[in-house]
Amino acid sequence: MELKFEMNEQAAQKRITELSAIIEKHNYNYYVLAQPTISDYAFDMMLEELIALEKQFPQFKQPNSPSQRVGGDITKNFETVAHQYPMLSLANSYSREEIADFVARVEKMIGKPVQYVCELKYDGLAISLQYKKGQLVRAVTRGDGAKGDDVTANIRTIRSIPLKLKGDFPPDFEIRGEVYFPIASFNALNLERQEQGLQLFANPRNAAAGTVKMQDSAIVAQRKLDCWLYYLMMPDLGASFLTHYQSLQKAKQWGFKISDRMAVCNNVDEIFEFINDWEKGRKNLPFEIDGIVIKVNDFSQQQQLGFTAKSPRWAIAYKYKAEEVMTRLLSVSYQVGRTGAVTPVANLEPVLLAGTTVKRASLHNADIIRQLGLHENDMVVVEKGGEIIPKITSVKLEYRSTEAAEIEFIKDCPVCQTKLVRSEGEAAFYCPNTLGCPPQIKGRIEHFISRKAMNIESLGEGRIEVLFDNGLVHDVADLYDLTYEQLFGLEKIITIEDETDPNVVTSRKVSFKEKTSQNILMSLEQSLQVPFSRVLFALGIRFVGETVAKKLADALLTIDAIASATFEELISIDEIGEKIAGSIIEYFADERNKRIIARLQQKGLQFSQEKKADSETGLLNGQSFVVSGVFSHSRDEIKKLIEDFGGKNVGSVSSKTDFLLAGDQMGPSKREKAEKLGIKIISEDEFLRMIGKA
Repeated sequence: MELKFEMNEQAAQKRITELSAIIEKHNYNYYVLAQPTISDYAFDMMLEELIALEKQFPQFKQPNSPSQRVGGDITKNFETVAHQYPMLSLANSYSREEIADFVARVEKMIGKPVQYVCELKYDGLAISLQYKKGQLVRAVTRGDGAKGDDVTANIRTIRSIPLKLKGDFPPDFEIRGEVYFPIASFNALNLERQEQGLQLFANPRNAAAGTVKMQDSAIVAQRKLDCWLYYLMMPDLGASFLTHYQSLQKAKQWGFKISDRMAVCNNVDEIFEFINDWEKGRKNLPFEIDGIVIKVNDFSQQQQLGFTAKSPRWAIAYKYKAEEVMTRLLSVSYQVGRTGAVTPVANLEPVLLAGTTVKRASLHNADIIRQLGLHENDMVVVEKGGEIIPKITSVKLEYRSTEAAEIEFIKDCPVCQTKLVRSEGEAAFYCPNTLGCPPQIKGRIEHFISRKAMNIESLGEGRIEVLFDNGLVHDVADLYDLTYEQLFGLEKIITIEDETDPNVVTSRKVSFKEKTSQNILMSLEQSLQVPFSRVLFALGIRFVGETVAKKLADALLTIDAIASATFEELISIDEIGEKIAGSIIEYFADERNKRIIARLQQKGLQFSQEKKADSETGLLNGQSFVVSGVFSHSRDEIKKLIEDFGGKNVGSVSSKTDFLLAGDQMGPSKREKAEKLGIKIISEDEFLRMIGKA
């Protein structure tokens, strides 16, 4: 029965505000402090009253109302958002010696003993939360570090994440953390899926990552994710707090879930003591960790140490040794990728490892098989790198039968039986039947429709396999011949293997209904506007990634010019080496590829681009830039502007560098080297004025 209330707008607004505050307080008590003060029933009754009032008086419903905890929003596409501060990865260490080296290196750069904070390394999904005036306004995944996906609707359902803050919080800041699956919630979810006959999730980390990217936030709410927060980000961080530990204790007062399982350590011995304690203690935690994070505590010292391109110099992660077990090798099978590379996979006698049943492990290539010295029916040692992806690390020779034959890498393609080839200096064997081998064809089409290529999203989720199996597509040009009559009504049960874990295979029914068929045709039509460099990348020419495709397009402007370019012309282009040039020439020497491109040109795809005006491209006149630090624009945007205006991006400072473009939190070593070499150091504003964008 739907609740209705007899009250005027003023009374309703007052009650909604009152209920919101009470419910959020009880959420904090239960999910952050673990100290509930009312019964679940009383809490549910208040929440039902709030939801009913907001439905009756929708003008008073706020984006961060506690009612959003139950979800309900549907997100078809997650918006890609640039991080204000890059979400860098931590350098990983697997040995005590590397931790000791890290401490020695830090203290040498600082010039005195340094204090550290040791924290648990949570095994989940990194998230960045942005707050303005005490309200959660955006939640973004790590993505590629420069940009991530906006998953705010789903993150609002996590009850330990405050929607509104309390106390003397800053007006605008970000806080970083880890969304994770509590082990009890994960086990309950898998039990429910087992009862429903569904594929079980392999581990809590993958389940958490998949849940955060679900389209229906109501389902996300039901799965009871949680989140630890562990780092503040704001422009004046060092002015507001002296240390990292101090900032986290303050964040706890604002309402964030900050772990008590951390310690301030004054030397390497205390760090090792913390590592040792939790190597044993992690088995009793209600969530999974895979190591310990060590951070320099003092913010001014963090700033002094700075960053590399990928990670901060003031932090490191110590990874606990992966669990390993022994099991029997049953057989070796082989998979063919879109480039024709053949990957061997070990099929194993099922064994429990790090909480999951392992049945398969990647062997990578023929060299790994030879190095391991694998024989039939060998007893092998299997471990999970990072406790996720299984791999064989060694063979127990004492269990080998004297009659066991050595495992030999196959000589012919397991799908089309074409003789395999191996180029000099490469580890992988390849099937050269690029246009006739089914997995290569399907893989190439899937690459063509991917987001960074032609971005034909409606064709994902196994639909390419259905189209191929029904004889409707044999190459990428066939996509543009598809009709509604061909698509509508197609369906098939397909199996999908997880790209990161060969033990995870799911079955799903793929159907082409009315809306799906219309969306596919609409996406294909819209893809005609995709710019030339992305079309070139989408073709899947071996070794031609996004950056190389852009360099080629900018230098030669048309597909015909690229197709007819000589080896010498190609290698004269920035970042085009001999291997890439040879691959391009080989691709365009195949008449079948030329026919596919001709068909795509007839359909209207972009196979040329305008030359940038000389006034723009010549503005930076080939000058080289090193970009370092944090900027108001993303690094990708800055680097694109440098290229667009005729400059070059280089990775390190040298005597040939023209400018060091310095952002906030830039490490001191680059500045010192630039000053020593007399290289001009410019700010973001100075750079923008150089190109007329300020």
